[in-house]
Amino acid sequence: MWGRIEPLMPADPVRGRRWADHRRTLEAIAWKYRTSSPWRDLPDELGSFQTAHKRLLRWAVDGTWEKILASVLAAADADDDIDWTVSVDSTVVRAHQHAAGARKRGRPAPASPPITRSDAHAAG
Repeated sequence: MWGRIEPLMPADPVRGRRWADHRRTLEAIAWKYRTSSPWRDLPDELGSFQTAHKRLLRWAVDGTWEKILASVLAAADADDDIDWTVSVDSTVVRAHQHAAGARKRGRPAPASPPITRSDAHAAG
């Protein structure tokens, strides 16, 4: 898999220091999301958490993640190794009471326009 991703990774900056190893940084980002741990708990062997976090954000802005996703999806689709089944469980989605139109304290509800009936049914 790394052979497919490596050419898509950004080159080292023209000025300044060379970047830390992309492969180790990718592993650090994957570890963070796999474990749902805070960035500061990143193990020492995966490098600095500041480096991994800054690189995650930088790659999101410059489109690197989109290129990687498109490449991996294209390869999986070509190998017929992908299933597009999607399942969404809406029972975990909850809106705050104010999002549902609850009245706020101290404010009267705005007056609704009067409802007028259409004459279309009577004419037809």
